[in-house]
Amino acid sequence: MLSNNFSLNQANLVMEHAPDVDAGRRWGVRLDLQFGQATDTSQGNPANEPRPDVYRNIFQAYGTYIVPLGKGITVDFGKWSSSLGVEGNDTKDQMEYSRSFWFTFLPFYHMGFRASYNVTDKFKVNYWVVNGTNQAEATNAFKDELFGFTATPTKTLSWTVNYYYGQENPDRVPATNCGPVPVQPGLCFAAIIPAPNGRTHIFDSYATWQTTPQLTLQIEGDYFIQRVWQNSAPGQSSAPSHVAGGAAYAQYRFTPRVAAAARAEYFADPDGLFSGITPALKETTLTFDYNVATNLLMRYEWRRDFSNQPTFLTSVPNVLSKNWSTATLGLIWWFGRKEGTW
Repeated sequence: MLSNNFSLNQANLVMEHAPDVDAGRRWGVRLDLQFGQATDTSQGNPANEPRPDVYRNIFQAYGTYIVPLGKGITVDFGKWSSSLGVEGNDTKDQMEYSRSFWFTFLPFYHMGFRASYNVTDKFKVNYWVVNGTNQAEATNAFKDELFGFTATPTKTLSWTVNYYYGQENPDRVPATNCGPVPVQPGLCFAAIIPAPNGRTHIFDSYATWQTTPQLTLQIEGDYFIQRVWQNSAPGQSSAPSHVAGGAAYAQYRFTPRVAAAARAEYFADPDGLFSGITPALKETTLTFDYNVATNLLMRYEWRRDFSNQPTFLTSVPNVLSKNWSTATLGLIWWFGRKEGTW
């Protein structure tokens, strides 16, 4: 664990040429390159996809086309940041500097198709077909789907609901001998027989309410259930594993330069999907923002994590604690012509 260190958490380069129907351009493209410690954490896991290093620094890369049907169906193809959970990738667009347990547990990215359609000015529906969670290259033949909507009954209130249905268990494993025909490194596989066929279900909902020009409130609730096998068989268990909980956020802006935020979170992991043990995790975070100059933000943060079991590292090797505290000073700088959330 790193402490008392200067470090580069994340460095991004974003290039975008968005569609503009009014200008007669229905096509668009976006590329996000990412480097730093957060990249290694969130982009590519050898246990989850066969060649993570090939895609690790490509955080997003997708093309967009607005289909001329009704109000216009926006279709993207490529790799993109997941919208499961209220927190996103870019620190400047979040209330806190550190990320929640839920951001770390829910998918970081997907590869495939997604489509959105504005039924009305206040109601949008979403649909995805993707390889899986955090899979630029699939580990099985199953294609995951998402069904969701975003409602904005007023300019100050938005509510998103997502249901994700997938299969995250691989049906193949890397192999070393696939015959005389050469293949690219990392693309030699052997089938798993019988292959696990259990399903994953993610129920995700969050809302943002700008109660006043100064005060913003957010709330998130999630329920995750996963099975290795759909049905019981000799030597196979179909007992489901669950994760449940949520988070609440508040940010108050005292002046255009000064703001304070807080987060409280609960994360129940009784089957050890997230941690490998069975804790109930809680954390509280307090953050103070000071905008030094345009597009230059200093963020001071204090965070306290709790668990009902020894979970967190200590200064003594192999000794864990039920809680720990961290203090962070973050410096965030960005520039470019794109306004608002990235």
